[in-house]
Amino acid sequence: MIHYQSTRGSKYIKTSSQAIIAGIAEDKGLYVPSEIPQLPFDIEEMTGEPYKKVAFAVLKAFFEDYTDEELQACVDGAYDSKFDAEDIVPVVKADKAYFLELYHGKTAAFKDMALSILPYLLTTAMNKNKEDRKICILTATSGDTGKAALEGFADVQGTEIVVFYPDHGVSQVQERQMVTQQGKNTHVFAVKGNFDDAQTGVKKIFSDDSFNQELAKKGYRLSSANSINIGRLVPQVAYYVYGYVKLVEKGIIKNGDKINIVVPTGNFGNILAAYYAGNMGIPVKKFICASNENKVLTDFINTGTYNLHREFFLTNSPSMDILISSNLERLLYHLSGENGGEITELMARLEKDGKYTVSPKINYALDKFYGGSADMKRTNEAIGDMYRNHGYLMDTHTAVGYRVYEDYAAYTGDRTPTLLASTASPYKFADSVAESTGIPKGSDGFGSIKSIEKETGVKVPQGLKDLDKKEVRFSEKLDIADMERAVRDSLK
Repeated sequence: MIHYQSTRGSKYIKTSSQAIIAGIAEDKGLYVPSEIPQLPFDIEEMTGEPYKKVAFAVLKAFFEDYTDEELQACVDGAYDSKFDAEDIVPVVKADKAYFLELYHGKTAAFKDMALSILPYLLTTAMNKNKEDRKICILTATSGDTGKAALEGFADVQGTEIVVFYPDHGVSQVQERQMVTQQGKNTHVFAVKGNFDDAQTGVKKIFSDDSFNQELAKKGYRLSSANSINIGRLVPQVAYYVYGYVKLVEKGIIKNGDKINIVVPTGNFGNILAAYYAGNMGIPVKKFICASNENKVLTDFINTGTYNLHREFFLTNSPSMDILISSNLERLLYHLSGENGGEITELMARLEKDGKYTVSPKINYALDKFYGGSADMKRTNEAIGDMYRNHGYLMDTHTAVGYRVYEDYAAYTGDRTPTLLASTASPYKFADSVAESTGIPKGSDGFGSIKSIEKETGVKVPQGLKDLDKKEVRFSEKLDIADMERAVRDSLK
């Protein structure tokens, strides 16, 4: 049976359900599977099958301690009418790429794909492991994770959820989605800093033994909805497998043909899920990692050195405004030959010196990845060009991915069919999309939503309609030092 172990070499191993409850390992490492399972089906067997069937099979391969009945209930509860696309994840051709549209869920972002199922996985895990304490979901967000997690866990029995987001570091629409969230168990705070500050603060709370003991006495234990939680990461693997199935089904490729996968990413979780899909058996020629101006991942892939000593940029693709990419630790662990001691040393160097250089072994294995970046000017041009020439609307993050893919194709001449993760509805970043396409902007993001809909006829996601009219429930802004206090107050 597959078990779950820490990237930093802890001797303790867990079942998948235990790892999902814990969120992060006791040695501050991240849980990874002891092996990547092989695809449990032939691709051609799945052509024409619904998303839920593919997702069930992929999740079952990783989460072996869930019964078929338990896992099927999780899948059925997650992927239902809350998604406005009948096939959950459409694959749409535009120009030279096939866009894997991951934003048809309740919050109009790719995070819905995993955060719709995580509450089911977690509550099932609590019952399986006879966990009688309340779970406090503690999450830092660069924009989309927060709302998707809040939506997923709102009023879920036995849970509280606390979300921190960077003040002035998310779009107007993203912020309004979070601060208007309903649910008696939801708590939202802006922090004075960037996403890395918020994420570091959350990790410190997780590793504060005395605070965790204090919570235990109150009947709580911490867990996470960030992609540091393996229960958040594995469901993302399913949509890359599904994307390959759809390309075969449409006759774009034959079973066994290689594809490229492009992922705009800051925290590395979404592209790591693609890497896991490749290791399961999806034939991938190149994983194309796309960054905005905060191109720490691009530089790392190209040099083997991860260096935080650089300017931090606030961009119009805020979910990628990240310098500390947590999930990269998982990839390094796999590429090192599961050397927990080596990963511990690298992470200690990052914390102490703000940089590290990987071994020749890891650096060589990074050849499977291509790293590229696009600044805001080139991102906006990509949105405008795509709409004017092909009638397809992209959000800012997806546009970063497409521009980097264009750079890659021009540099290499590679014409391999390419699947591009389209991570959010263009309406979530309506001001930038309107400006880039020449559509008149509104007085704010909500006015731009109406303007884009009027001009293009593209349907506004249900979850974004009349968002500006909803009551604001959360308005507190915190110093980073006050995050622990905010958690304590939330759990009174």
